[in-house]
Amino acid sequence: MEPAAMARSPCSAIYQATLPSAPPVPGRLSIRPRCGLALTNPAAARRLVTRCTVGDKAEVEKPIEKRFPPFPTAMDINQIRDILPHRFPFLLVDRVIDYKPGEYAVAIKNVTINDNFFPGHFPERPIMPGVLMVEAMAQVGGIVMLQPEVGGSRENFFFAGIDKVRFRKPVIAGDTLIMRMTLIKLQKRFGIAKMEGKAYVGADLVCEGEFLMSTGSE
Repeated sequence: MEPAAMARSPCSAIYQATLPSAPPVPGRLSIRPRCGLALTNPAAARRLVTRCTVGDKAEVEKPIEKRFPPFPTAMDINQIRDILPHRFPFLLVDRVIDYKPGEYAVAIKNVTINDNFFPGHFPERPIMPGVLMVEAMAQVGGIVMLQPEVGGSRENFFFAGIDKVRFRKPVIAGDTLIMRMTLIKLQKRFGIAKMEGKAYVGADLVCEGEFLMSTGSE
């Protein structure tokens, strides 16, 4: 067989066939991978051939249920309940995944078809109401406000105002709403804070706005 007519392997190793004019060395197989290393050990060569037969993609691909790590836990639901006064059906924060005292908090709300607002909003297309997204973000802001680093108490927490709210995409049953509330300005004397809020599903921004929070008395 002419060298030009020899078939090339589709896998990552290129087999160096021996021409009739050069007899092969018994018990040795020379394989030259792309990395430039030559394998002359028969056992190593057989392992490489097996991997090539299966395919490079199948070798490195993980099952889909193992590809995504779980969210970290900076505060669990019991710690959240110790801070926020909200209870069912209005506690809209399931876990705090990142928190820097006096600066920001990042939390999640698992949106499920069992949420009590879905039967009416809407029966044929379950979409999380925008006002509840805003409320959930305000509760994350409350977790920042009701900490000693901000000078707040654990008795009073009020949503004082909101501005520049935009809803970018609908949030539906099955989504995980990821909310970041960042403290922009704080007036400790009056217990008033301005915060920037952003909510995401995956990498998609779904809601944003500026929040005014208060820990003062009514």
